[in-house]
Amino acid sequence: MTASHTPRAKSADTVSALERGLAVLRSFSEDRPQLGHAELVRLTGIPRPTVTRLVATLVGAGMLKPAPVADRFMLGPGVVSLARVFLGSLDVRGVARPYLQSLAEEVGVSTYLAVRDGMEMVIIEACRPRTSMLAARLDVGSRAPLPVSALGRAFLSAVDEPQRQQLIDSLRLQRGPEWDSVAPAMHRAIAEARDLGYCLSLGEFHREINSVSVALIGPSGEVMALNCGGAAFMFTEQRLREELAPRLRTIAQAIAHAIGGHLPALP
Repeated sequence: MTASHTPRAKSADTVSALERGLAVLRSFSEDRPQLGHAELVRLTGIPRPTVTRLVATLVGAGMLKPAPVADRFMLGPGVVSLARVFLGSLDVRGVARPYLQSLAEEVGVSTYLAVRDGMEMVIIEACRPRTSMLAARLDVGSRAPLPVSALGRAFLSAVDEPQRQQLIDSLRLQRGPEWDSVAPAMHRAIAEARDLGYCLSLGEFHREINSVSVALIGPSGEVMALNCGGAAFMFTEQRLREELAPRLRTIAQAIAHAIGGHLPALP
């Protein structure tokens, strides 16, 4: 299978049909807003007859809808309703928003709060300055890959060793031949985050965009990550380390305190 959203390994507690339906939904993204049956087969590795039945079921449930182009589909209003319930339940967004917006305006950076979903981080809050010369155009719902984004690296640094190793093993399989070119910088960033409390991504996720991320842990142990960054010629590695990393850690500490969480311990 070449799928990026292949259903997870079965266990006694999972329902394979539901897993396959979710794999179909997860195939849609900002880069792939409309998909046909053949593309869904390729992305999920699910046989075509099953994909056809899943799509029909999801359309009937309002999770998918026909796209303007014939024989193609897009996410439906049912997904939006679920997303609103999910986002509305995240009190941390309301706490984080004024801090992130203030930093965005003061420094001219884009700022984000994200949680993990599979092998990616999904942004649940995004703030940007009203004027910016160059910014990564990410918004709520945008995704960032774990190994090359600062958000993903910060997350990996903050989870316990067994979970981190499990995720890295999955990433190795997912990335295939390109893993050897991705892994060294990821491991360096994880080690740095555990030592310094922040990590960087320097043009590795979006070209010409540098960013810094800090992990924070919620009251129930859930790991999240904050991020800020912008055009590489303005936000150099030195500026990220000396100016933005300390400010982002201060914000992360304030948010963690407000929600009853904490930052990962430093050596």
